[in-house]
Amino acid sequence: MSQNNTASQLVLKGTTTIGVVCKDGVILASDTRVTMGYYVAHKFGKKVYKIDDHMGMTIAGTVADAQRVVDILTANARLYKINLNRPMPISSAARLVANLLFSARYVPLSTQVLVGGIDETGPHVYNLDPYGSLTEEKFVSTGSGSPVAYGILEDKYREGMDIAEVLPIIAKAVNAAMKRDVASGNNYNIIVIDQYGYKELLDEEKSKLLKAGS
Repeated sequence: MSQNNTASQLVLKGTTTIGVVCKDGVILASDTRVTMGYYVAHKFGKKVYKIDDHMGMTIAGTVADAQRVVDILTANARLYKINLNRPMPISSAARLVANLLFSARYVPLSTQVLVGGIDETGPHVYNLDPYGSLTEEKFVSTGSGSPVAYGILEDKYREGMDIAEVLPIIAKAVNAAMKRDVASGNNYNIIVIDQYGYKELLDEEKSKLLKAGS
């Protein structure tokens, strides 16, 4: 039982990650600060990973555990494409991660992840906790900065908005979390996944978004 509590506490100790479903795709975002207790271990850590051209994943919690999940999902997504000659559905990817986390539940992988992307059935974002619980969300935030991010997302986000409308909201939500949560900060990444593929926004594009959202 103590291991389970430890896993939950580690997931809440650092990071802000966000996943949002839009009419024409998915947006994933995170800050870049990596912490060890009160120590900032890395200022520009990677917390959003490309799984395939149509799918990405955010991580929160223990980096080693999260990176293992990323590696396993990436390898399986490639194998799926090779064997079946089509991209892995987002729901299948999320279920694979859920099974992986659930199978390790007695010694939990201390990570909370978001799996998001677009497939034949449209855009999807799934939220997974350290024990493999799986929920599909329209918008979701994880990590210690999530309460601040949720304040903005709940207020501004509406179902059916397109990517261009949602991007300034995401930038504002991550920026607010970085200002109020000591374990989030330094910089942030925003990834757009739509019919054209996987794209990470440049610094200039992110600066424009913050001005547009202010």
